[in-house]
Amino acid sequence: MPSDNPSSVESPEFLRDAMVAELRERGAIRSSEIAAAFAKVPREKFAPEAPVSAAYSTRDTVVTRRNADGKATSSISAPWLQAEMLEAARLQHGMRVLEIGSGGYNAALIAELVGPDGLVISVDIDPFVTDRATRFLAESGYPQVKVVLGDAEHAADELGPFDVILVTIGAWDCPWGHLLAPGGRMIVPLRFCGLTRSFTFVRDGDHFAGLDPTVCGFIPIQGAGAHQEHVAALAGGTVNLLIDAGPDLDTAALDRALDGDRTERWTGVTVGHNDPFDTLHLWVAAQTETFGVIWADPQRGSDRIEPAMRWFTPALITPDSFAYLTMGPERRDGESGERRYELGVHGYGKHGDALARQLADEVVTWDRDWRQHPDPDFTLHPIDATVPAPAIGRVFPKRHTQLVMAWT
Repeated sequence: MPSDNPSSVESPEFLRDAMVAELRERGAIRSSEIAAAFAKVPREKFAPEAPVSAAYSTRDTVVTRRNADGKATSSISAPWLQAEMLEAARLQHGMRVLEIGSGGYNAALIAELVGPDGLVISVDIDPFVTDRATRFLAESGYPQVKVVLGDAEHAADELGPFDVILVTIGAWDCPWGHLLAPGGRMIVPLRFCGLTRSFTFVRDGDHFAGLDPTVCGFIPIQGAGAHQEHVAALAGGTVNLLIDAGPDLDTAALDRALDGDRTERWTGVTVGHNDPFDTLHLWVAAQTETFGVIWADPQRGSDRIEPAMRWFTPALITPDSFAYLTMGPERRDGESGERRYELGVHGYGKHGDALARQLADEVVTWDRDWRQHPDPDFTLHPIDATVPAPAIGRVFPKRHTQLVMAWT
């Protein structure tokens, strides 16, 4: 049972200080103002369903609501990601801020940063979420935060403009640009082709530049902004394939493919234990509309696949065949002794070999030409704008906007 002694290693005060110290050490918190906000707001008050130690884990999300199928529909994001997004927002005293996706804790942090002269409006579609956010904010000393029940697609249309719009749910589109004041910033975890990147959008003429894309994951938006991706659950739901667009997936055919012979191709490309290679996802996504992702059920796992990473491993997917990125056994570099892993591809179905060859070729191209290259540029344009296709890249059309990824 947690101790009331503030010096106890089990107390919220101790854990809060430890969280701030860890976030500073890893670089997620870089400003004294954000450190002070995290040190003050009692995160555990907004997550009563979680043990206090879990509430203050810097890497973990706290799920606060699930639907009848057990899927999370609301959560408090991991502190490291909240800190990164707040740093990107560059909040100052007196600013007007719109938060899309409520819960209370993040809104309290924002309220600390904009001060008593600022305005914080937090919108959510779920009355369970808004009711508890309102209650927790009042109990924690932030009754000035205005919590609004409504569909984020349009609920704030009469409330702008805002200096900062901060989205804390997984958005497939970004319909809020017209609410942004001149010089404002939108922090949006935007989903495209099965991937999510948190962008800092700033106006650049007739479009927005998407700065500092950060790998992340969020619960998908509900309501008018929801987007239905193509998903096939194979092997009794333990293996999942997802692709954003194109023809529907034939789950039965893909299940049979998984039961059939497997193609293996190895690339000769290696990664170290801590090497980032998230730009590989972006490179492959830019080359083909068959790009998607694969993952095993996080609770049950699966011995049917060997993906290169736990979540959202790159895959090429057609209605009846697929190929995905895998990783070979550990081996030691002869000179440095560093642990290295070779990237390979497993293919399934009648087109599995061709898909495996294509994915392996893209891995080799990425390693040779783009691995050490700067990340691609992203821009966001109105849906009715004429946007030339990039020489190397891809345009992702949405309902209200077009996201352009260009390698230069």
